[in-house]
Order: sequence, then structure tokens, then C-alpha cells
Amino acid sequence: MLGTGTPIGWAAFLALVVALLAVDLGVLNRRDHEIRTAEALRWVALWTALGLAFAAFVAWRLGHGPALDYLTGYLLELSLSADNLFVFVLVFATFRIPAHLQHRVLFWGILGALVLRATMIVAGVALLARFEWLIYVFGAFLAASGAKLLFHRPGDQHPEKSWAFRVLRRVIPSTSRMEGHRFSLVENGRRVATPLFLALVLVELSDVVFALDSVPAILGVTRDPFIVFTSNVFAILGLRSLYFVLERLMGRFEYMHYGLSLVLFFIGAKMLLSAWLHVQSLVSLGAVVSILIASVAFSVWRTSRRGRDGARPS
Repeated sequence: MLGTGTPIGWAAFLALVVALLAVDLGVLNRRDHEIRTAEALRWVALWTALGLAFAAFVAWRLGHGPALDYLTGYLLELSLSADNLFVFVLVFATFRIPAHLQHRVLFWGILGALVLRATMIVAGVALLARFEWLIYVFGAFLAASGAKLLFHRPGDQHPEKSWAFRVLRRVIPSTSRMEGHRFSLVENGRRVATPLFLALVLVELSDVVFALDSVPAILGVTRDPFIVFTSNVFAILGLRSLYFVLERLMGRFEYMHYGLSLVLFFIGAKMLLSAWLHVQSLVSLGAVVSILIASVAFSVWRTSRRGRDGARPS
């Protein structure tokens, strides 16, 4: 179950993650503040550099094959999380979370996501090892998810209309009042949840939904739990900073879901045909990168052209 990672390697990696998170919240972001674009870009650059440095470490210690699988999984997780970032925007708007408190919600939300992903990855690898035929179930599920995403529109999501939102309001005693970055407070003699806590729960629930796509997709690239988990972790760690960049550019990537749909189709087909066709790691990485670059470039071109056409005098 350890895959290419030794017990010492797993322990060292987890210690690194804990140290990075402690420095993030305990030192660099101890005071609540609004994350500006320039600061977010610096964090994106830092997390990306750490993720790529780990890829180089994997190549050095484990070989080029695992390193390519790691990079493919890293890109898959980042790209498939793009829709999740849009949900974060809607959740924060629904609960009216101030900009200077959003980082704290995302920090604890992504910390919970790391635990969730570890559980799902271990379970997925164990199931595939015991029931080989599940690879076809995962493949069909990803192909179906790709078809669903093909007809998806970002604006179709309304967290305030979801069953989860309604259940939260009924089950969890809550208040609309906030006191700093506290997740709960005492009101009229009883402890109630603040909007920060409700937003955190919805962020966690949204990650569960999106993990149902991303974890099987990465298991379609490699079944090595160490490679799958580490690629997930570095992508998720950079997700918070990426959110503060992309929230200002959401309208520029309106066609990216077509690219994500093709990525899911590709990985799903790869899993369905795994008994007859072996796709090399370099081919998988090249296909994922090419599809994502093409969809982003097309989105930017279309929105830029629309802006120019709208600016022309009639």
C-alpha cells in the first residue's frame, strides 16, 4: 500500500506538509487580511515551484516514469479543481464572507480536503488491487462525468438552492452575525455557528463532489498511492492562492469546461481500454497539457475578441 514511497518517505512528506501549513497560517498569514492579486500571484509562484521541485525529486529518487505520472496527476487535480474555485466564489457570496476572512475558510477547508483525499486514495487503490474490474467502472464514470461537464455552465450552480444549504440551515444552529474569524459564538445562551462555519462546511462538501471525479481520474494515470497523494497535495496546497487570482478572471475561462470534459473522456477511455491498450506516461501528460492549453487559449481568444467587438463603435 505504500507504493514507491517508503515509510520514512511518507513520514518525511507529511512532516513537510505540516510544516508548510504551520508557516502559512501561523506565521505568514496570522493576521486576517484581503489577499490582493499581486500577493496571490507570489503564492501561486511559490506553490508551483515547490510542486515542480518535488517532481524533480521524484525523478531523481524514483525515475522519470513516476515523475511524469506525478506531473500528470498534479495538472489533472489543478484543472479539475477550476470548477470548484467557481463554487467557492458563490459560497462566499451566499454567506457574505468578507474578503479578509476568505483565506482562513479556504485554509481549513483545504486542510480537511487533504484528509478526505488521503482516505479516498487509499480506498481506491485497495479496491482496484482487490477488484480489478472496478477499473472499467471508474472509466465509465469518468466518461459519463465528461459528458455531463460538456453541457455544464458555471452559472448553473446555486449553492443557496442546494439540498446541502437547506439541511445546514435546519440542522446546525446558526447566526448571521460574525465576530472576527470565529467559527462559532454564544448567542442567547447557546453556541451557534457563524456564517464562516457554514461556508466552511459547504466548501468541504463541494470538495467531496469534485473529488469523485479527480481521484478516479488520477488513479487512471497511476495506482501508486504515494504518487497519487503527493500530486494531489501539492495541487490542493496551491489551490487557495490560485482562487484569489482566478476569482478576478473567471469570465476569461468560460470555455475551459470543454477542455476538462475532453480530459475526463481521455482518462475514462484509457481506463476502459486498459486491458488492450497501454498509454505511456509521457503520452498521457502530453495529451492533458495540450487539451488544457488549447481550451484556455481558446477561452482567452474568444473573450478578448468579444471585448474588442463590443468596444467598436456601431
